[in-house]
Amino acid sequence: MIHGGGWYSYLQYDEDQDRPSVDRALLKRVWSYGAPYRASLIGVLVTVLVISALGVIPPVLTREIVDVAIPDRDLSHLALLGLGIIAVPVISALIGVLQRYWSSKAGEGIIYDLRQQLYDHLQTMSLRFFTATKTGELISRLNNDVVGAQQAITGTFVSILSNIVSVVAILFVMLGTDWRLTLLAVAALPLFVLPARRVARVLRRVTERQMEHNASMSAILQETFNVSGALLAKLFDRGRDESRRFGVEAAAVRDLGVRRAMIGRWFFAGLGLVSAAGTAVVWWLGGYYAIQGSLTVGEVVMFGALVVQLYGPLSAISNSRVEFATSLVSFERVFEVIDLATDLPDPHDGVELAEPEGRVEFDDVNFTYRSDGPEGLEGVKRFRPWGGGSAGDTGTVTSASSREWALEHVSFVAEPGQLVALVGPSGAGKTTISYLLPRLYDVTAGRVLVDGHDVRSVALSSLARAVGVVTQETYLFHDTIGANLRYARPDAGLDDLIEACRAANIHEFVDSLPDKYDTMVGERGYRLSGGEKQRIAIARVILKDPRILVLDEATSHLDTRSEALIQDALERLMVDRTALVIAHRLSTVKKADLILVLDEGRLVETGTHDELLDRGGLYSTLYETQFRDREPV
Repeated sequence: MIHGGGWYSYLQYDEDQDRPSVDRALLKRVWSYGAPYRASLIGVLVTVLVISALGVIPPVLTREIVDVAIPDRDLSHLALLGLGIIAVPVISALIGVLQRYWSSKAGEGIIYDLRQQLYDHLQTMSLRFFTATKTGELISRLNNDVVGAQQAITGTFVSILSNIVSVVAILFVMLGTDWRLTLLAVAALPLFVLPARRVARVLRRVTERQMEHNASMSAILQETFNVSGALLAKLFDRGRDESRRFGVEAAAVRDLGVRRAMIGRWFFAGLGLVSAAGTAVVWWLGGYYAIQGSLTVGEVVMFGALVVQLYGPLSAISNSRVEFATSLVSFERVFEVIDLATDLPDPHDGVELAEPEGRVEFDDVNFTYRSDGPEGLEGVKRFRPWGGGSAGDTGTVTSASSREWALEHVSFVAEPGQLVALVGPSGAGKTTISYLLPRLYDVTAGRVLVDGHDVRSVALSSLARAVGVVTQETYLFHDTIGANLRYARPDAGLDDLIEACRAANIHEFVDSLPDKYDTMVGERGYRLSGGEKQRIAIARVILKDPRILVLDEATSHLDTRSEALIQDALERLMVDRTALVIAHRLSTVKKADLILVLDEGRLVETGTHDELLDRGGLYSTLYETQFRDREPV
């Protein structure tokens, strides 16, 4: 909350806590985004020059009215000057429309490029990055921060340029009339400039803190308004608690907004007082010179009008450091993410698996989910001067297990066309293997090879085409069934969809729906049952037609009929493909060409079902406690 009152209470920040000052490299980078829009930006510059020149014409016309038209009693001259006073703002407004078009065209284009670059960069990050980052924070960077950067382009920069040109034009006319009054008018300039430095620092910090809390607020919205979060909150009756959690962040945004507004209000109040005092002095001295005969009444009136016009741009220019510093915070926050090193780089001239055979090898693989440094957006939150971190801090995500290594010295080979079953206790490392093959993570040590190529040397797009994954938790977009299926192959026709769904034992269900393949599945597919979602996921992979399959076969939460349909679909899917299956059914384990038995990240046994039973090791124990009860009777 805000404490105290008055000007000083809003500025109680240690200046040593301020972030680094804006340097030339940052400005150069910001302006580099304007290169493709050079023509529009030049148009803005031209309109600024014309509008600023037009701005000094009305005071000059006023002087002509007072000194010439009225004393000469020239009504036609007076009418012409009056029309000129009307015409200037009309022309200025029309040119302003053109200026707004060009500035918005450039600004919106720059922000589009910035937003697209940011989104593209985030697409290159590994699963590790996303597990360590709240989705709402990423959305905030893409929305709130980029919109703030847009304001810098279409508002702040144009305003600064316009005010500088206006001041130059006004001073040119004033100096041409009387240098004494001009010097008196600009004598107040230090009183505009001196407070701006401190205000800029404080507003910069307040703006950044407000953005941090906005990001935290977005994260809460994303977590609690998706179907899973809303369901969890209702089941555990935590709606009020979530409202309080949201209220804390919303209150912080509110309080910082009030603080920001009051800092600006006090600053502009001070500038207004200086402007009023300067204008009064100019009128007093100008009146004195007019009485003495060294200036005409019209010149004094013109000076009074120009001084009013001068102090507006001068106030804005002195405040430009404040606006500039706060608006560049948005650019910095976007650049921080763009500059974040890609932890899953796509190799330059990567190997293309044109016709993959499907040979998979793990060569002495070690892997840990732990990280030595900050992960996710914590990697870019370099400045925490107010201590502790914001409420939006995500911390470092590590493996749920307390052990350091998720996999240790794992080596095996799956020959083309083989069915390899992964079995072991919970947390043994089975899912980790399923993550490393499609390169959702990179190994910590060792190699994962497909057809003899280290997956880190294979083009990511080529690897994605070669490897298909069906996870236990099926994700569907809030779109039609057809659109979700075409996510695997965008050019697939209706006949292709039907063929894939027949193979996945889901076509009859889809065909029975009123909208058939145009049926909306709802958020995360919640309008469908678990078995229906999983069969659509299988159909999606069938449509993709990969050479290598990674499957989590878990069906224990489904009814018997759904389980049977899914099992039949999986068996069709695995024909003539290399398949790594996290097996939960005895029938799958018995059919496997190779069984890999994992325990605490180590590969402890390999062999066929009969071979492993004869050894009497961990597999034999798992058979007695886990698989045997699931054997069909």
